[in-house]
Amino acid sequence: MATKNDSRLNSVIGEGSIFDGKFYINGSLQVDGRFEGEIKTRDQLIVGEMGKIKTDIIAKKVTVSGTVIGNIEAEEEVTLLSSGRVLGNIKAPKVNIEEGVVVQGEISISAGQKKGIKSIIEESFNTGPKLDDMIKAEKKEQAAKRVPSQDA
Repeated sequence: MATKNDSRLNSVIGEGSIFDGKFYINGSLQVDGRFEGEIKTRDQLIVGEMGKIKTDIIAKKVTVSGTVIGNIEAEEEVTLLSSGRVLGNIKAPKVNIEEGVVVQGEISISAGQKKGIKSIIEESFNTGPKLDDMIKAEKKEQAAKRVPSQDA
């Protein structure tokens, strides 16, 4: 069972329980049973080791030590514990992944940047020396060595 990290944990779907439907919550939710439907929380969602969720998750923080089928979008952070299994895309400013986790999907980590992730990475790649510039500089240097000095 995942630990109750949040002092505002006010709802638990216990082991052996099944919930099918829409669940909107102001505080945190821990799922140790089975959940299918729609979850939205303004706080933390904890999927315990025995927890099984089939839905897209939107939360402030998400901790997974059970199984999730669906996309995860967190405002602050996603933590995947060693027993975690995720089939879906993960999007958050920060993602922690322990050894042993199994994930299939895209993981987008924004590091809290407001700009699009793709443009941040492309801008980073495009800074610094470029091959064309290095080739031009090399040719210029070789040409300068071939020209005899006019001072002689």
